[in-house]
Amino acid sequence: MILERDERPWGMYEVLAEGDGYKVKRIEVKPGQRLSLQMHDIRSEHWVVVKGEALVTIGEKEIRLQPNQDALIPVKTKHRVANPGSELLVFIEVQCGSYLGEDDITRFEDDYHRITPKRS
Repeated sequence: MILERDERPWGMYEVLAEGDGYKVKRIEVKPGQRLSLQMHDIRSEHWVVVKGEALVTIGEKEIRLQPNQDALIPVKTKHRVANPGSELLVFIEVQCGSYLGEDDITRFEDDYHRITPKRS
């Protein structure tokens, strides 16, 4: 069951599960697109690629991930995922933390000129 679905300029995500201290998303990134270079103050993320190829930035390091490979994004670490391939990138994201709102984000670079939302 899908709890939430949101279209974004780079693709889309679906929230598959959510509970106390965790959220699970299925994320699709269109070929040639990428998410913003960002950081989270409260949550960590764990990404597992299930289809396509991901170019992942974690801090100063870049790695390429294929299906069944993963990356851990620690709290307060700049990160980004891009789809350098010609097919759809699909990965599962598991968020862990005491607060999992979409406003726990600081954007440093964004191809779509979105501003960082302010937490209330």
